[in-house]
Amino acid sequence: MSGTDQGATVWLTGLPSAGKTTIANELAGRLRGEGHRVEVLDGDEIREFLSAGLGFSREDRHTNVQRIGFVAQLLAANGVKALVPVIAPYADSRDAVRKRHEARSAAYLEVHVATPVEVCSVRDVKGLYAKQAAGEISGLTGVDDPYEAPESPDLRIESHTQTVAQSAAALHALLTERGLA
Repeated sequence: MSGTDQGATVWLTGLPSAGKTTIANELAGRLRGEGHRVEVLDGDEIREFLSAGLGFSREDRHTNVQRIGFVAQLLAANGVKALVPVIAPYADSRDAVRKRHEARSAAYLEVHVATPVEVCSVRDVKGLYAKQAAGEISGLTGVDDPYEAPESPDLRIESHTQTVAQSAAALHALLTERGLA
């Protein structure tokens, strides 16, 4: 099976506004240009369509991550590169997704987009940090709700020290090294 036919899940975890979706979309374009079948499972879209009704409690966050992981594994098993830019703040939830992939012999890579909260709060793509600071919302991951950073991800991207293209290239290099691109 060639790299273009090989499915995989690439989970990009990190704080809100870390750059996960931007990097995933950049990588998706590059992979599609090389003939890969790619889907980006955006966390906001998943919450709207697949996980509507779930809140942001630890239990609901775990359920959301498991649902996304299930869909990603199905895609990966069918030759699609599933790029998953989803916070997934709890290590045990991410580990459960990895184990499901391993049990079904589906490739799974965990990528930590390790952007410091100080940088994320300045980027504040969706205005979440401003809302939290104003007391309009609570439970913001990495601020007043936990974020358990991966201890040994397959790749750690310091998106605040390099361009989006460089971040996507580092991830593409990892896929190539693992025979997936």
